[in-house]
Amino acid sequence: MRRLQYNSFPARLMPVHSYQSLGHTFVFHQTQRNLNNLENSDIMDVPLGSKISIVRSRRVVTGNTISPADIIIKDGKIVGIQPWGKQSITVGSQLLDAGDLVVMPGIIDPHVHVNEPGRTDWEGYSTATRAAAAGGITTIVDMPLNSLPPTTSVSNFLTKLKAAEGQCFVDVAFWGGVIPGNQLELVPMLHAGVAGFKCFLISSGVPEFPHVSLMDLHSAMSELQGTNSVLLFHAEFDDPSRAPTNGDPMQYETFLASRPPHMEVAAVEAVANLCLQYKVRCHIVHLSSAMALPIIRKAKKAGAPLTVETTHHYLTLSAEKIPPGATYFKCCPPVREHSNKEALWNALLQGHIDMVVSDHSPCTPDLKLLQDGDFLKAWGGICSLQLGLSLFWSSARSRGFSLLDIPRLLSSNPAKLSSLDGRKGAIKPGYDADLVIWDPDKEYQVHEASLHHKNKVTYNTHGL
Repeated sequence: MRRLQYNSFPARLMPVHSYQSLGHTFVFHQTQRNLNNLENSDIMDVPLGSKISIVRSRRVVTGNTISPADIIIKDGKIVGIQPWGKQSITVGSQLLDAGDLVVMPGIIDPHVHVNEPGRTDWEGYSTATRAAAAGGITTIVDMPLNSLPPTTSVSNFLTKLKAAEGQCFVDVAFWGGVIPGNQLELVPMLHAGVAGFKCFLISSGVPEFPHVSLMDLHSAMSELQGTNSVLLFHAEFDDPSRAPTNGDPMQYETFLASRPPHMEVAAVEAVANLCLQYKVRCHIVHLSSAMALPIIRKAKKAGAPLTVETTHHYLTLSAEKIPPGATYFKCCPPVREHSNKEALWNALLQGHIDMVVSDHSPCTPDLKLLQDGDFLKAWGGICSLQLGLSLFWSSARSRGFSLLDIPRLLSSNPAKLSSLDGRKGAIKPGYDADLVIWDPDKEYQVHEASLHHKNKVTYNTHGL
């Protein structure tokens, strides 16, 4: 499957004013980097800031239709959509004719761990956004943890903005973090431009981003009432009564038994209740267990402003097929059984899950303990930022999904979550001209040399 990404404007840092009383948004122009620098990628060689003013294809995805069209672009914005071939080519304008390739809104990935500053040996803005561009992603939203410092105050947020400046190949927005005791930082961070907030209900794995208690959540959600902001939850509760994990640590089933579904179910139920109580937008990140779906359906039906994501790896992998010692497939919550995977697909098809994301969570190979193969001690996180569109479509097309479903699940719903709707996530006049142009019928093999993220521990040799 060949992917060609076109982003007509310089990459930008995107502080997003989702705090309603501010009444506006703003964008920082970021870099004039050229996408030709992405050697050996599947990207069309189009420089950022190019003068292309018409993108033409026989398969343009707009709303609920796929039709031949010309997309008219000026100053990085879509200014019109005309029937195919009807737009005249004037002197000075440039036409990009995509033929029969599919043209759709650029993908927005709201769950990416860039880790810069502080842990740049894990990942960084240059490598992460190169990988995003190579996968047709035109905007990422950076998670608040694993960087040093974490994005838990205005000062720390400004430090992160400075670190990202001049390095980005795609647009970047940012989540803030909720940790114990920082509730008075939340509204100031909204003023500074974070898109919303994330918290953990269980250990995050890094000491500088501790998990919150229910008391912390009551304080934070009281602060967020009336702001139209969103609070993202890593929804697992620890279970002190759980029996000690026994068994061979090289066997995946041993790790799977250490994070049983009820840890997710209990946490999702708590989030649903808080969402109904405070009417603050809440979002479950990386839903793994299908056993939590009845709670989610009930809460949504009761009027909770609740959204849910799952990930490409939960929809692609099955616990039964993870080989002994293959710790590059460890993540938290864990990849579960095949039957659970199919239940997630069914929920996605029925609209009970709102979007699909990468949860790109890299680390250095030594932290994955690839030589030891110890699932219990290895770092949890899977790297698939560059592969999301391919992973999704390779499986979705055989399960009743169409090309029309992709923009909703990978673009427009993530844009709404991140307060980027109205300018990103659709092909409409007035929106940013962020487009992905790709061939949904072409297959390719994933090889390490074609990957652009820093530590290439991922789906090597996987056919897509």
